[in-house]
Amino acid sequence: MSGIVSGTGETANRGRADGLEVCCLAETGSAPRTSGQASSRQGPARQVGWSESLDRARPIGQSNWLVAESGCPPDKATGGEADMGNKIPLTRYAWLSIAAAIVTISMKTAAYYLTSSVGLLSDALESTVNLAAAIVALIALRTVTRPADDEFTFGYAKVEYFSSGFEGGMILLAAAAILMTAIPRLVHPAELEQLGLGMAISVAASLVNLVVALILLRAGKRYNSITLEADARHLMTDVWTTAGVLVGIALVGLTGYLRLDPLVAILVATNILFTGYRLLVRSGRGLMDQALPAEETATVRSILDSYQARGVRYHALRSRQAAARRFLVAHLLVPGNWTIRHGHKLAEEIETEVARALPNSNMVTHLEPADDPTSMQDVQIDRRD
Repeated sequence: MSGIVSGTGETANRGRADGLEVCCLAETGSAPRTSGQASSRQGPARQVGWSESLDRARPIGQSNWLVAESGCPPDKATGGEADMGNKIPLTRYAWLSIAAAIVTISMKTAAYYLTSSVGLLSDALESTVNLAAAIVALIALRTVTRPADDEFTFGYAKVEYFSSGFEGGMILLAAAAILMTAIPRLVHPAELEQLGLGMAISVAASLVNLVVALILLRAGKRYNSITLEADARHLMTDVWTTAGVLVGIALVGLTGYLRLDPLVAILVATNILFTGYRLLVRSGRGLMDQALPAEETATVRSILDSYQARGVRYHALRSRQAAARRFLVAHLLVPGNWTIRHGHKLAEEIETEVARALPNSNMVTHLEPADDPTSMQDVQIDRRD
């Protein structure tokens, strides 16, 4: 960001962070300021690390609660649908996933013991993987809420990629476990028992997973959480696994061909391998600082291009995404006779406009005189001498 300008400005929504009442300035680029004393229950106010300009009323990392779409008031850059009081603890979704995993493990294990179906056994094994993945998701969501500190100055948002990668790895492990149980049964088929009751229990367990997966998928997209989205997709693979297994068991009951049970289990394992692979690839790209999606980059370029009529150009636009957070850098080429105050006002205007267009974004601008040849030496990430 171009810097911090102190001033009174027009006060917008108020929020609380670490016991301090903070004011968001609706029309200026000033940093948050305290209003009044720290809460008596909190004791003396402690210093927190604020982002310099646009992440109003919260540390540069996440707060312990995720405000819908971002930490800014809806009129100040989020385009959000909630005020400062509408805070959503994302860990509640992880607890929901854990509860669902425990319930479905119990139900699917019971179905396996009733039927002796290797398909249902593979289904129960995948639910065990779901439980482990949900626990890791809970840990990740607790970690990502920690504010930025001196060691991790950009916050902890990237921990979600580790959780998503673990989830992808666990899906691959589940597929391997299914194959290991299905292949021997393919060689030595066995009779199935009590198919009706076992299938009914599995259907009920699958419905539990379906409902929870849809809830998590919606929350993951709404709050841009790759951890919740990965957990949701894992549960959806479990739903498809159960569906495939039940089809195989039904066909065994109709035809008497016992090898259909392990064959269907093998097909299901092959299918979920691709889900695990996709999660691993996405997590890896996130850890490699992948740029923002093309449509979001186009939005930023459109904003920057709109200032050309005022004699402002730009270069070295770079971006990266850290799960729910977006980070951008751009060099602004302005007339060399501009004052620092004039340039700073322009930078604040651009940064505010970008933050309104892209929720949860943090943009840093660097002013350069357009008529200075050295301004073109840092277009690439490795500066030329």
